[in-house]
Amino acid sequence: MHDPRVLLDPATDAVRKLARRGYSLDLERVEKLLHGRNSAIQKGDESRAEANRLQKSVKGASPEERPALVEKARELKATVTLAEEEHRTFDEELTEYLLEIPNLPADELPDGATDDDAELVRTWGEVPAVENPVDHVDLGEKLGILDLGRATKLSGPRFAVLKGRGAALERALARYFLDAHTERHGYTEWSVPALVTRPTMTGTGQLPKFEQDLFRTEVADRELFLIPTAEVPLTNLHAKETLALEELPLAYTAQTPCFRSEAGSYGKDTRGLIRVHEFSKVELVRIVDPAQSRAELEVLVGHAEALMQGLGLAYRIVRLAAGDIGFSAEYTYDIEVWLPSQGRYREISSISDFGTFQARRAGIRTKAKDGARGFAATLNGSGLPIGRTLVAILEQGQQPDGSVKIPDALVPYTGWDSLTP
Repeated sequence: MHDPRVLLDPATDAVRKLARRGYSLDLERVEKLLHGRNSAIQKGDESRAEANRLQKSVKGASPEERPALVEKARELKATVTLAEEEHRTFDEELTEYLLEIPNLPADELPDGATDDDAELVRTWGEVPAVENPVDHVDLGEKLGILDLGRATKLSGPRFAVLKGRGAALERALARYFLDAHTERHGYTEWSVPALVTRPTMTGTGQLPKFEQDLFRTEVADRELFLIPTAEVPLTNLHAKETLALEELPLAYTAQTPCFRSEAGSYGKDTRGLIRVHEFSKVELVRIVDPAQSRAELEVLVGHAEALMQGLGLAYRIVRLAAGDIGFSAEYTYDIEVWLPSQGRYREISSISDFGTFQARRAGIRTKAKDGARGFAATLNGSGLPIGRTLVAILEQGQQPDGSVKIPDALVPYTGWDSLTP
């Protein structure tokens, strides 16, 4: 969430920046609501102070003067009550509007709003030469590790069932990711709930804007939401807390199920594991000094890349266009993995710097040794999603005889180096 005073500051250039991502900022509305709130606060404070002075005067007043003073004090108290109601009204409307305004995109991002507008940063690995490539769905079904038919029977479309070595490979990937992040990259592993409250979802920016994309539950008048990513509970672990600046960065990871309604049609993505309602993912979250957030973003990208390289998967890094980044992000890199069946790179991990945007919403503050206070910066990225990584392993590792080579890094976790029909 934004500080309205910062939005109104011409130096922020908020209107231009938000226009780059297709959002039209109503500065007049912000100014009107902020002025109304501040005026109500001032009127209430002045009336309260005057009422307090009159109360003291009543004690020393003569019997003749006292009734008028008491009446005046009563009027001032009524004015204070009215001012407090006006303050609440303006504050609620201002907060409601500010919660709908996306983060300001960084000027370094390219213009545009589509995948085609992204800027290539680098590529890694040699794209495998696969003759007549088979997609991951056909591969998985022929190998006997993927059963979409039974998944549909259980839950409807856009769900998946993995069995046998498929389920074991899913488990192996999660262990490999978590071991790398905790043992080599310095992350603390957490086990967190998959059901969270509305304020928790609001803190990271999923609410109120994306409520239609979330799975919501209500039992016995208690409302909870299924998380779309572990970013939500991990970041909000420190909601409404003040962190010592010198103790940052904090680096957290968790494997959780993730739930997304994925409304709309995405062509081939509706088939298989690329775009499903429920999937497993290992998430990375960093809470840092805002002055270090961009450098920390590069660190985070490096940690996700290390896993891609460890698995030997050909990929590329792109810098997203200003109009294509997420609601809460100010700067985003995507890692895109090569899929032979599609003959192109597809997103496997999105890694973002949110600046202080999420911390303001969640109330994650900092305090320096000299007493200076502020808000933390937050970052997060997939490190990595289990399903999409499995897709890439199947497609890049497919062999002419129908088998699939398992990356060497996973052999200690699986006990086998290939999948065969």
